[in-house]
Amino acid sequence: TEYGGFEIATMAGAMTGAAEAGKIVIVDGFIATVAALCARDLSPGCEQNFVYAHRSAEAGHTKVLEALGAEPLLDLDMRLGEGTGALLAWPLVKAAAAMLREMASFDSAGVSGPA
Repeated sequence: TEYGGFEIATMAGAMTGAAEAGKIVIVDGFIATVAALCARDLSPGCEQNFVYAHRSAEAGHTKVLEALGAEPLLDLDMRLGEGTGALLAWPLVKAAAAMLREMASFDSAGVSGPA
């Protein structure tokens, strides 16, 4: 299967390497999502480290997201490029990580079970 040119292959390699290193990858836009599909096909399971920033207005983007079984954080019908979706999604990713890292458990907060 062909996915595109060297730029997509390079992005796919970077995504695979980041996932292997345990890093989260924010995937932004149609071309980056095609690279994520390529990365998944090259290294199954790496997509578990991918966060999809937004669904773009590009006609094929939804199809590629569906092929990945991915649901983007935002659906703003953008077609701007330059990482705009990733910039908008970043605060959501940071807030979610902080919540998971810092949120007290019922035990540590002294909350008892059902009455």
